[in-house]
Amino acid sequence: MDYKEIYKSKIIDTETLMKKILKGNKTVVLGMAAMEPQSFLNNLKDCDFDNLRIFSCLDVVDFPVQKDPKFSSKFLNESWFYSNPTREAANMGIGTVTYIPNNLHLAGTDKLQNDKPDIYWGIASPMDKHGYLTLSLSVVYEKDMIENVDKIVLEVNPNAPRTHGDTQIHISEVDHVIEVDYPIPTIVNATPTKEDELIAGYIADLIEDSATLQLGIGGIPNAVASFLEHKRDLGIHTEMLTQGMIELLNKGVITNKKKTLWPGKMVCTFGLGEESMYDFVDDNPGILFLRGKYVNDPYVIAQNDKMVSINTALMVDLTGQVASESIGFKHYSGTGGQLDTHRGASMAKNGKGIIALHSTAKDGKISKIVPFLPEGTGVTVPRQDVDWVVTEHGAVHLKGKSLRERARLLISIADPVFREELKRIAISNHIY
Repeated sequence: MDYKEIYKSKIIDTETLMKKILKGNKTVVLGMAAMEPQSFLNNLKDCDFDNLRIFSCLDVVDFPVQKDPKFSSKFLNESWFYSNPTREAANMGIGTVTYIPNNLHLAGTDKLQNDKPDIYWGIASPMDKHGYLTLSLSVVYEKDMIENVDKIVLEVNPNAPRTHGDTQIHISEVDHVIEVDYPIPTIVNATPTKEDELIAGYIADLIEDSATLQLGIGGIPNAVASFLEHKRDLGIHTEMLTQGMIELLNKGVITNKKKTLWPGKMVCTFGLGEESMYDFVDDNPGILFLRGKYVNDPYVIAQNDKMVSINTALMVDLTGQVASESIGFKHYSGTGGQLDTHRGASMAKNGKGIIALHSTAKDGKISKIVPFLPEGTGVTVPRQDVDWVVTEHGAVHLKGKSLRERARLLISIADPVFREELKRIAISNHIY
């Protein structure tokens, strides 16, 4: 079979295709993060559509229509995780953005039970001689959606790395191909602060040789990676593949030899980093991109001995409730895989679920260890699930502890300026 001819027969330009398939009430699910289809997004503002709903996650590309009030009556982006572009549009209050509460391993399947999209539109790496493209840097929910939508559209980009795992899709399954050549979005590692490094030191002390890690994104996780260079035979089973993991692999710190699941392989469900990371990932059989419903399943994660999950938070109250996505009704990000990975790690044999945060915000004016969460704040990790909490003032283990013990431990790692006030409030509410 001549796959090249099949491929050619499906090539179409973005403008023509959008006019053809976006008429009426349509729902489109996009590839996640670096796999957002930029040709589609950039042409939306000039496209005539009636009522368009988009499902997306961790947007890294700005949607011009999200910030234009004239689209508010006929465009809605439903997001599984806010990032800067989505947050900015939501804060404008024009009604073009809303959040979908979720645990990431169920994001796609939960949505499909109630709201099947019409179209999947994402990025793919170029086709090989056997007729296979890959979904490249994300299979969090993409494969689940592809198996259920009516139309599959792929922006085939030579800059998208070819990946191994569950990312392959055959050209016979694809309805339309748009050939593009734009850079894949990158992020630069955040430079750790002094507080990040202090926190990272406490976390590194909790990580044993041959542990399997999940690391999030930001200054604290980046600092943690730099504090692990003396460890041996670490492994990776993570939601997000990051630059720091590749650097530790190149230094021989990560070997994946001692992992319980998939020994010898780094396992992730999406990747976002620098161009050098994408080059390393390209056609690398040692890195497996597997579906989010598998990678982030707490009962899968828990099968890894010495599993350690490291996530960050906005605030923690004195009973151990962790808020990582909103302050009051003001939404910042999302649950993502935080509860998935925290639960999985804390259930694992010799595992640890770690929540890390700075003890203060606003240049030390506000404590992030708080007596009570502000009204409307979403609880990301319930207090009955919380395991370890770390600030620059220490690490405390809360699992199995009473409210009185928790309050005392959390006050001990709050900024010293706020400890007496926190103690006073805890005493007055009979939890100290």
